[in-house]
Amino acid sequence: MSVTVDGDKSVSVPQRMRRLLRGPRPESVPVVVGTACTVVGLIDVAAGVFPRFRHSRMHTLAEVLPGALGPFAAALSLSAGMLLLLLAHGLKRHKRRAWRAAVVLLPAGAAAQFAYRHSVVGVLVSLTLCYLLVRHRDQFRALPDPRSRWRALANFVLLGAGSLALGLVIVSVHPGRVVGDPSIADRLQHVLYGLFGVEGPVDYAGRTSWTVAYSLGALGLLTAVTTIYLAFRAEHPAARLTEDDESRLRALLETHGGRDSLGHFALRRDKAVVFSPSGKAAVCYRVVSGVMLAGGDPIGDVEAWPGAIERFMDEAKAHSWTPAVMGCSERGGEVWTRETGLTALELGDEAVVDVADFSLAGRAMRNVRQMVGRIERNGYETRVRRARDIGATELERIRRAAADWRGTDTERGFSMALGRIGDPADGDCVIATAHLPGSGDGPHGDLKAVLHFVPWGRDGMSLELMRRDRSADPGMNELLIVASLQAAGKLGIARVSLNFAMFRSALARGERLGAGPVLRCWRGLLIFLSRWFQIESLYKFNAKFRPRWEPRFVVFRTSRDLPRIGIAAMQAEGFVNLSLPRPFRSRSPRPCGHTLRSAPEHEVRAA
Repeated sequence: MSVTVDGDKSVSVPQRMRRLLRGPRPESVPVVVGTACTVVGLIDVAAGVFPRFRHSRMHTLAEVLPGALGPFAAALSLSAGMLLLLLAHGLKRHKRRAWRAAVVLLPAGAAAQFAYRHSVVGVLVSLTLCYLLVRHRDQFRALPDPRSRWRALANFVLLGAGSLALGLVIVSVHPGRVVGDPSIADRLQHVLYGLFGVEGPVDYAGRTSWTVAYSLGALGLLTAVTTIYLAFRAEHPAARLTEDDESRLRALLETHGGRDSLGHFALRRDKAVVFSPSGKAAVCYRVVSGVMLAGGDPIGDVEAWPGAIERFMDEAKAHSWTPAVMGCSERGGEVWTRETGLTALELGDEAVVDVADFSLAGRAMRNVRQMVGRIERNGYETRVRRARDIGATELERIRRAAADWRGTDTERGFSMALGRIGDPADGDCVIATAHLPGSGDGPHGDLKAVLHFVPWGRDGMSLELMRRDRSADPGMNELLIVASLQAAGKLGIARVSLNFAMFRSALARGERLGAGPVLRCWRGLLIFLSRWFQIESLYKFNAKFRPRWEPRFVVFRTSRDLPRIGIAAMQAEGFVNLSLPRPFRSRSPRPCGHTLRSAPEHEVRAA
């Protein structure tokens, strides 16, 4: 029996509902049809490009596949193959638009089989695949992904480059029919002309010239048609946090914000949100490359979490997105796995310092104490204030400095970053700054380093970014963290969340006496990867302050999804940038924030 609380399912959920909440389990028909389209597309392209392919052992198989292989119909085979390759991934993801295109394309291929080659078997294969699509049309209901018309430009560049490369292959695979000895420049010119339907400088004997011309023209036409379609289709922009959504989330955080140190990061305005039926809980997410990424625990009342999680899974199923949760707590991971059947894997540990227990005294804190003392003797001063207590002019200077000191071209951050500083709605945030009196000649005056903390309930704060002037003395981050911890009591702060250390437990256990060879090998790999991702240095930086470690988890559906989730998470965090070149990006105000605060002297937040 299930228990309901204000419209939300409680901890007990029937087995049938659990199966529903697990989301879009891979169905056999879309996977089979998508794979078949991939195979058919590759063979059709090969059949249309390589003349020897028609006389090889694969000729018997190619005879029963969509596409005509005659001199005139090589272009049809090439076009059909390219289109099927483009549709295959969408069919595997249950996309409705891919289904519609395939249902139109396959009968057209069947007609080509009968009209040009009178291949009855080829017609049957095309119609069989089409029948499977129509018979199981209910499995292709996924809505479109977030997108904009910039995808048209990306399609033109990528497909145009692919057509150019494939065109060079088409021009060069008929060495016995080429008249003369054309150069590479002549061949390239012939391809460029052929994509626009114009005869180029390369000539062939017999009907090969027509075959090459039709094939190049088909590639050019395919590039033009798909680009025009993408440019004029309806937009489905990525969801954004509305003012009403933000107000409702702030109300939930006011009551339940002390439960999760990452709760305030749900207020990033480049995230979307789904609420539970009662409105007492919510899950914030962003869609990246078909992965629906949620960050941290659900917001709100724990008893209402299952309702919000169900809405999240329903949204993932409606769009055929891959659901994943980054950085949830142990309790959040338990609820996610229980309610959805997903799997949790420990990702790392969050460093939390209890203000009452923090002290610079003792041998364990000697290095930090000496570094802070040395910097203070050099004349540096620190200020720790609420954002609302800082004047507008100084706040703007801090905002500009944080943007200028950012170490990367793109703004990083997703699950553990707010993405802004000094917003009027974020007056409770805490800003720690380091100053060097008498050094006000620079663009930011005597400001040398900035730390930004977001609220963690009523008595906590969570580190959001660390930025410093590279010309300042080493140890600015240590200085400001110590100053923030020492000033926390006056601000009513009892606990401070610092950085997130990926695979912290593996690094710690791997260096202990008696660690096994597997653990030592894993630790060695992490140390090697630290050259780029600063895994070890961030862990050691956090350990300086003697924190308690709170585990954080990634929640996913199957192990097959992990590589895709990993790439999507790196895109969201800003480590992998697959956006358009800078001249073609849409112009929008750049937020000032950072999620990953890199080790001691860079900006890092989480991995």
